Amino acid sequence: MALDHYEFFEKSPVAGAPLIFAFHGTGGNEHQLTELVGDLLPGAGIIAPRGDVSEHGALRFFRRRAEGDYDMEDLALRTQKMVDFVAAHKERYPGRPVCGLGYSNGANILASVTMERPDLIDRAALLHPLIPWQPEPVEGLNDRSVLITAGRRDPICPWPMTERLVAWYKEQGAAVMTAVHDGGHELRDGEINALAQFFETHLETT
Repeated sequence: MALDHYEFFEKSPVAGAPLIFAFHGTGGNEHQLTELVGDLLPGAGIIAPRGDVSEHGALRFFRRRAEGDYDMEDLALRTQKMVDFVAAHKERYPGRPVCGLGYSNGANILASVTMERPDLIDRAALLHPLIPWQPEPVEGLNDRSVLITAGRRDPICPWPMTERLVAWYKEQGAAVMTAVHDGGHELRDGEINALAQFFETHLETT
């Protein structure tokens, strides 16, 4: 069953609250972002899968050959696996706003899901994504909202690639919000504030 594709953390939403899918970064686990989501949206439901790829013991959502050199065949297979997982859990909470939140490798798998199935995620928050390929145009993102955060000196996610991703989402018609600092791959307060604003602006909670 698609529900069992991953080990995952789950918290059910309160009445009327959104459902948040949270995707950890390399070396994290299903608990990496749950406290952050809980602080920002106390009533929200959380589905946080654990990456099932081990890179020298560090959990990830898909394989790579080196930094920024993805195994694209593996990414395609695992994107479909994640699409099935998200769709199966979304069906359990019909009518709820659905948001995805991902950091680093988690942002990458989330971005890939939005490219494959734009209808699944209403709002996608991509924290320090790295998409080293040029995505093909897709239909269905024109009514979606995307937050992209980055560091201009991020050694893992080069700023020009982030700019290219921002431009791509805008070209697809998505409403894009950005939060950029002058540092590296670390999350900073400005990004968390932007994330809070993104949730507050686009998601209703009770």
